[in-house]
Amino acid sequence: MPRVIDVEYLGGRALKVTFSNHKVRELDFTAMLDGILRSIDDDTVFGQVTIDPITKTLTWPTGVDLDPDVLSGDQMPANGPGPTVLAEYRLEASN
Repeated sequence: MPRVIDVEYLGGRALKVTFSNHKVRELDFTAMLDGILRSIDDDTVFGQVTIDPITKTLTWPTGVDLDPDVLSGDQMPANGPGPTVLAEYRLEASN
């Protein structure tokens, strides 16, 4: 399963996420930020996203982390909506 290798904060509640299989997804998380995810629904906090070095997924200082299989589009969220895909493409392999 692909894991997150890079993340870029795009502003608002959007991130550009690059996966180990060279897939890149620009995702809007607005629809997901209810309940426990409300803790990251703040411009400053949301922009502090990092990649967990062990699980290779997105994580925030509040302790929130997201399933990399859902982020990559390989699985549906267990409950609630997933992120909205703004763009999806693959990076070309460099020789």
